[in-house]
Amino acid sequence: MPRLGDPIPIGGRTAPSRVVFGPHETNLCRGRAISDRHIGYYRERAAGGTGVLVTETASVHPSDWPYERAPLAEQCGPGWTAVADACRPWRTLVLAGVGHGGGQGSSAYSQAVLWAPSRVADASSRELPAEMTTEEIGSVVEGFAEAARLAIESGLGGVEVDAGAVALLRQFHSGITNLRTDPYGLDRLRFTGEVLRAVRSSLGDTGVLALRISCDELAPWAGVTPDQAAEQVDVLADLVDLLTVVRGGPYTASAYRPDSHVEAGFNLELCRRMRTVVDGRAAVVLQGSVVDPDAASGALERGDCDLVEMTRAQIADPGLVELVREGRSHEARPCILCNQACRVRDNRNPLVSCVGEPRSGHETTEADPVGHDDRIASVLVVGAGPAGLECARVLSSRGHRVRVAERSERVGGALELAAAGLGSRRLAHLADWLAAACERQGVVVQTGVTITTDDLDRARSEGLVAVVATGSRPVPSPVRTDGSCRIIDALSLCAAATRSSTAATDLEGPVLVHDPIGGPIGVRVAEWLAVGCSEVGIVTQDQVVGTQLSSTGDLADANTRLQRAGIRRHLRAILRGVHQGEAVLQDVWTGERSTVTCATIIDCGHRLPEDTLLRGRHQLLRAGDCVAPRTILHAVLEGRRAALAIAGGVTDLANPLVGAAAP
Repeated sequence: MPRLGDPIPIGGRTAPSRVVFGPHETNLCRGRAISDRHIGYYRERAAGGTGVLVTETASVHPSDWPYERAPLAEQCGPGWTAVADACRPWRTLVLAGVGHGGGQGSSAYSQAVLWAPSRVADASSRELPAEMTTEEIGSVVEGFAEAARLAIESGLGGVEVDAGAVALLRQFHSGITNLRTDPYGLDRLRFTGEVLRAVRSSLGDTGVLALRISCDELAPWAGVTPDQAAEQVDVLADLVDLLTVVRGGPYTASAYRPDSHVEAGFNLELCRRMRTVVDGRAAVVLQGSVVDPDAASGALERGDCDLVEMTRAQIADPGLVELVREGRSHEARPCILCNQACRVRDNRNPLVSCVGEPRSGHETTEADPVGHDDRIASVLVVGAGPAGLECARVLSSRGHRVRVAERSERVGGALELAAAGLGSRRLAHLADWLAAACERQGVVVQTGVTITTDDLDRARSEGLVAVVATGSRPVPSPVRTDGSCRIIDALSLCAAATRSSTAATDLEGPVLVHDPIGGPIGVRVAEWLAVGCSEVGIVTQDQVVGTQLSSTGDLADANTRLQRAGIRRHLRAILRGVHQGEAVLQDVWTGERSTVTCATIIDCGHRLPEDTLLRGRHQLLRAGDCVAPRTILHAVLEGRRAALAIAGGVTDLANPLVGAAAP
């Protein structure tokens, strides 16, 4: 039976394992060239055992500039060489990702018209592209060939051609976007065939040619269906060495790498079918939220695929494959499929990272937490949420003596409460992993213990270093009320749900979810309540519910789920107060007021720092929500930075190099 850590021959090369680190946007480019940050990022995954590494997809033609920091192949030569050199010690098969965004690109940076098979406006941007001429098609084919030639000259093992969810080649495959009546419309694979043959010619006998192809656009009225994809794959399989099966198209780009609302391994059946069609002519890669090593191993053992793409799993833990080889896969930091830090194609231009591994994407700027310190400290961490547990984990791994005191009866803080309360256990995987790592490393964790200011003073007088990570507390009341409606903080509701499985059904209805933030919590609370409550509404000042979910790719899907669940959405409205059992809403545009009957309001707004222990003790090290309630990423990052500050000899904030955001 093939195993994840086993080598596999691909074309004229051999990959050292059957795990793929796939292409994805990183925003790590310097201009449009591969940067030193890319090199550090890819080196970590090669050292961790990945078998095939596909670099960020580079545009093969200047007409394509899909996002600001998108690589351009003609500028990637030196960077590709540096990546090849960095990954060579581990024999990683490095492929250059190459492609063209076509009508799903952007003209914001090129200030030039988009190219596409036909004049069909993009479903997302609504921008109308120009229909490509035969000459323009030829220039893109040559662009692919030149990119492949440069990749081989740069020392890479080959290229992966993109015909996936946001690719020009896929647009030619699809009846949605290809309305041509010339040879490129009558034979929708003609363009891709020309590209693959030209690339093969550039690669020579030993270069690997891979193809990423969308086999289901999830638009059966005109788009590529699995049946059509099977025919397409049958034609193209003879031209490639490696084929990665994906899904998504112009209406469903978010389906390519969705968040945890979509079941992990969702492409398994689709991949199995395409592998049957390929019938050994090329190696087939399973893609699609594969983040669990056991599930990945099972797919290999059953013969569903030849390799498994585990991109987000390796962003979460670069050493995943080596841990699997050593029989320690349970120690791998989990991917919780939140998309909150690794999905970066948005107007903020954030750098790729991970909420559980904030060094990802920052390998050249963030200190490596791995090491052992000569000076050993005794440390008291107050609070066992993500910030406190990460601080304790890093310190104990470096040899320090650590005790964690948690006032509640369970560890994990807000993350654990939200996961348990909302029935989304994947959120808790990170908290569970942090707690297990602390236990393995000998951290003393005490629950049900309240630390007072006197306790802190006594501990410090005894030479202990203290870190405060006490989390957050609810605001007194977000709106004015006459007492006719019960107002409950969302996290308090989750805490009640962990104590009683009937907490949601015990609520008096109708229930109104107040979501002034527009993030994932309001949506999750509303969906959870809709299961047990007959009348649920959600109010937001935005024009859509969950506007912040645009950065995770869940915005449209979330609103679809709310609609299907029968949840009433009160948009463009501010909750002004409660009077005689009715919530008073004010339109943000017109100022017009309206009322909504409700018996319970769930407040999903910002919380306050639980900073009681910090009052009058401003020099204490602190991390996470007790500084300012924010995201999981901020909590974990600050917990780690506090640990590294202590490892460097800092005991309080009097040292100017240390703070909640210390480097």
